[in-house]
Amino acid sequence: MKRKFQRIKKLNLHKQTLQYMMTEVNGVMTYTQTEENQQIPKLLFTDYLKGKGKENIAKIKCERNVYKCIKESPLVKLMMGALKASGCAVDIRRHIACEECAPTVSGGYDPILNQVIICHNTTTKEGIVQGVLTHEMIHMFDYCQNHLDFKNIDHLACTEVRAANLAHCSFISAWINGDASPINIKEAHQNCVKSKALSSVLAARNVTKLEAIDAIERVFPKCYPDLEPIGRRIRRNSADMYKAYKEGFYYGYDDS
Repeated sequence: MKRKFQRIKKLNLHKQTLQYMMTEVNGVMTYTQTEENQQIPKLLFTDYLKGKGKENIAKIKCERNVYKCIKESPLVKLMMGALKASGCAVDIRRHIACEECAPTVSGGYDPILNQVIICHNTTTKEGIVQGVLTHEMIHMFDYCQNHLDFKNIDHLACTEVRAANLAHCSFISAWINGDASPINIKEAHQNCVKSKALSSVLAARNVTKLEAIDAIERVFPKCYPDLEPIGRRIRRNSADMYKAYKEGFYYGYDDS
């Protein structure tokens, strides 16, 4: 038994590891996967007191939240079914990864690897994981179904409008963000979508605020009414997500 433990320990120390580095490719923030053989450092008791080693715990928790969302979230299950129906079935071991990111980032989509990234150091709650998964899967859907070109700022603006429209904005969230008041309820959702899309475009591309606003305004009349594949805007504290999931059956969406 002792020899067996020693062999396992030796293998663990020299196992192959995968690393992700965030880089900018054609103005789009992406994750580049690099592979290398390296020795895993041994942590001392003082290292644990300093918080080292918590990354693995956060990663495991993130992966559990992702798995639970895929099994139980109506929105995520709907997106999985829509991607499968479009010929872009999602393998969670290949197309979704939990990684450590900058403190201001919650997730991302890498079109080169066709992979959704969930930031385990910032996206720690199941509800937030559901929102990030849905948002990034809309980008994945647009890339697969609509031949999205991330180098085209109008394409980027359109997919960010759609993601904000379908995955984030409600009157309550718009009010919290300062984009709405009881007086302008009619325009509240549109203002929220534009505000969210603007912040996303500025984070993804090295453009001025004015350039991002111009792109959003150009595509807004066409992209805001496009509710595919969810089919409806999701109101907070409503049964909308369950209705959308049930309606997916009529469009051939099957998440099994």
